This record gives sequence, C-alpha cells and structure tokens, in this order.
Amino acid sequence: MDRKNEKSEAKGKGGNKPPQSDKPEGFLQVERTANFQLLPKIVKRRVYALKRLQLQSANIEAKFYEEVHELERKYAGLYQPIFDKRRDIVAGAIEPTDEECEWQSDREEEELAEDLQKKAALEEKQADSAGADDPKGVPEFWLTIFKRVDMLAEMLQEHDEPILKHLQDITVKFSEPGQPMSFTLEFHFEQNSYFSNTVLTKVYKMKSEPDAEDPFSFEGPEIIDCEGCKIDWQKGKDVTVRIVKKKQKHKGRGTVRTVTKEVPQDSFFNFFSPVKASPDGMDEDLDLTLATDFEIGHFFRERVIPRAVLYFTGEALEDDESDLDEEGEEEDEGEFDPTVSI
Repeated sequence: MDRKNEKSEAKGKGGNKPPQSDKPEGFLQVERTANFQLLPKIVKRRVYALKRLQLQSANIEAKFYEEVHELERKYAGLYQPIFDKRRDIVAGAIEPTDEECEWQSDREEEELAEDLQKKAALEEKQADSAGADDPKGVPEFWLTIFKRVDMLAEMLQEHDEPILKHLQDITVKFSEPGQPMSFTLEFHFEQNSYFSNTVLTKVYKMKSEPDAEDPFSFEGPEIIDCEGCKIDWQKGKDVTVRIVKKKQKHKGRGTVRTVTKEVPQDSFFNFFSPVKASPDGMDEDLDLTLATDFEIGHFFRERVIPRAVLYFTGEALEDDESDLDEEGEEEDEGEFDPTVSI
C-alpha cells in the first residue's frame, strides 16, 4: 500500500544542541510560544496534560504502523505466487495458455493514434518478412521500465543497458517479526559476462516510533539508513569505473611512462554502494543524495514491483501523472488569495 505518511527523507543528526531538558521537545516548543506564556498557570498545567495525551496517541500510532508492516509481510506471501508466475512468463520459462492471454484490447487499439498503428503494422510486417523467430518471454521487460520511468531513467547510463537486459526480476522482502523494521530489494539476474552475482540486494532500514526529543513530529514509518551489496565484477567489466591513462615524465631521467588508474563514473549500479549520512548532518549535498536514494527505494517497493507490467505498457505512468495533477490542484485550492473578500 502507498502510504504518504511513510517519509523518505535523510535525517540530520543535528549539530551543537542546547542543554537537554527532562521534558520532550514538544513541551518546550509550546513554552516558546508567546501566546502560551500569557496563559494563566492553571491553564498551562492543563495544556501539559493535553500534550501528554497527544504523546500517548503518537505511541499508539506507532503500534498501528508496526501492525501495518506485519500485514504487508503477510500479504507479500500471498502476492508471491503471482509475482513468480510473472517472472517465469517474462523470462520465457513458461508459456501462458490461450485462456490466460485473453484480454479485451479492442478499445485500447482504437484509442491508439493512427500514426502509431501504422508504425506498429510496418514493424510487424518487417519482422515477418525477415523471418524472425518468436522472441523468448518478454524481451527487455525491466530495462524498458527503467527507460520509461523518469526517476530510474536519470540513473541509467548507456553502459548499464546491456547488463540490465539480463535482469529477470525485482522482488521485495520484509523484515521478520521481532526484527528491526526494514525491507530488502532483490534484483535477480540470469548468468552473464559482467558479474558472478545472481542476486543484488539493497536493504532499507526503517524507524517507526516517535523521536524522544521531538515526539510530535512522528508521521509514520521513516527510512533512516540503507545498505547495498558487493558486486563481484568480472575483470574489465565494472561499469561504475572507467580507466584513465596519464603520461608521467620522470624529473631526473626525463623518461616518460604511461600510468593507468580507475576513476568513478555514473552508473545505475552505484545504487548498490550508497553514501552514508554525514555524522553532524551538516553536509546538505550528501544528505540530499541519501534522501533521493530513499525515495527511489520506496518507489521500487510501492510502485514498480507491484505494478511492473503497467509501467512496461506505460499505463502506470499516466496514473502517476494524474496523481501529480490532482496534488497540484489541491495545492492551488488551498492557497490564500488576499484579494478575495469573505
């Protein structure tokens, strides 16, 4: 389920902090409010009681999200047979029956633009005339999704594409009961000439409890950290680095030698070597990079994995755009216009 309360922001550790009080931050915030200072002492006392009730509410909300996580884990097991069959069809391991392939598509075809229909017909004719064999499964299924989704396409480099053609499935696993809340993205690859791993993983650690110093900022589960995995690249196949050659001249002898070294380069596979938050929370660029990573992980889990075929066809992209349009309209409606009289 897509819960807007589940934030995906890098969390700063804070720099120099004022002396700690025995009261939660929420209580101190109230005391800083000018209007609160003007209240009679007996009323302030009652407000503190209300704040304690609010704290109890936040703790109950945290329990609610813990149970939601358990429900997600339970239903993930129910979804899995469906996702397994999707994987097998995409990889060409099984061929769906005629009954399984039935789909009302006449209306969809009518809605296609005329030029797209002509282009599709021409490509089909060219494929037939070339005597091409039936492709296996759904070729480049996940690579197509990466190219269609802007958030993923921004990470994708040309040298990544041949590798992602070997990507067979992306799955999510939830932490077991009693373990700290987390989820793991698993990228399953067929055997290839780039690396020996069959599965690449990314673990996202979460927090679902009010902060002791600021309990009233709690809005639900929050990704707080992530860990990638080591990719066992074949020699000369690591696309996260490039080889640079530089000539060096010896000062004494005047001889010249060529030195080669590896330098980092952009690649989707840097996704599996995430940065760590700055200890003092003062490196904004670093924390922004981490926040973007959290957002991508959340997007894989909530959108791409459950609705992969709709991102492949492009239908989910239209839904995402509609959601953004609706959010924009809501923001517009909520804006205050000082020229309008009440």
